[in-house]
Amino acid sequence: MNLLHAGHDLWTSNLIELLPVAAIVVLAAGYLTLAVQRSREPRGWGGWRTAGFLSGCAALLIGVLPQLSILPSGSFPAHMYQHLLIGMYAPLGLVLGAPVTLALRSLPRRNGRLLGRVLRSRPLHLLANPVTALVLTLGGLVALYFTPLYAATAGDPVLHGLVHMHFLVAGCLFAWVIAGPDPAPQRPGVPARLVILGIAIAGHAVIAQLIYAGAFVQLDVPAAELRVGGELMYYGGDIAELLLALALVTTWHPRRRASGMALHTAVAPR
Repeated sequence: MNLLHAGHDLWTSNLIELLPVAAIVVLAAGYLTLAVQRSREPRGWGGWRTAGFLSGCAALLIGVLPQLSILPSGSFPAHMYQHLLIGMYAPLGLVLGAPVTLALRSLPRRNGRLLGRVLRSRPLHLLANPVTALVLTLGGLVALYFTPLYAATAGDPVLHGLVHMHFLVAGCLFAWVIAGPDPAPQRPGVPARLVILGIAIAGHAVIAQLIYAGAFVQLDVPAAELRVGGELMYYGGDIAELLLALALVTTWHPRRRASGMALHTAVAPR
C-alpha cells in the first residue's frame, strides 16, 4: 500500500508540474501563430511585441520548473526566485506582447465585439482599477509570508500551484493597468499610475526588509536563507518595477487614453 500511495503521489506531482508546462507551450505557440499571420497584413505586427510575449513565456517556464532554477531546489531563495519570475518578470513580458490586441485583430468581427463587451463589463472595470491590482499584488505577499500559508504550500502541491496562479494573474493585472499597451477601461493618467507604482515599490521593499530581518513573518526557514531571499526580493523586485516604469513612460501615447476602448469595436475580421 505504501508503494502504491507513493506512486500515486509521484504521478500527481508530475501531472501538476507538466500541466502548466504544456499550457505555456500552447500559449506561446498560439501567440506566435497569430503574430506571424498578422505580420503578413499591411498593418503588420511588431516584432518587439512578439519578442516580449515569448520572453514572458520563457520566464514563466523557468519559474514553474524547479529543475531550471539556479538555486538549490526546495530552498527559500529558490522559492523567491520562482516568485520573481512568475509574479513580476513573466507578467511584464506577457503584457507588453499586447495579447488582447492580437486576439481582437485575429478574431472574427462577431467574436471580437463579444470580447470587447467583456472588456467593457463592470467586473473588469473593478479589476482594472490600479488600486485593486495593487491590493491583489501586495495582499498576496502579505498572506503568503505573514500567515501560515507558506508552510501549508510546502506539503500541498495543488495549493502551491494555486499560489503561483495568483501571483501570475495579479502580476499580469498590475502590469496591464500600469503600462500595458492593450486598452484598459477607465485607466487613470500617467501621474496617478506612477503614484500607484511608487506605492507598490515601497510596499515591496518593506516586505523584503521584514523577510530579511525575520520580523513578523511566519517562515520556518534558516535565517541565512531568509536573508538571501529578502535580498532577492528587494533587488530583483526593484529591477522588475523599474522596467515596468520604463514601459509606462515609453509606451504612453496621450491620444490613446480617451479612445482606448474604441479599439474593441473597430477590429477587422480575419
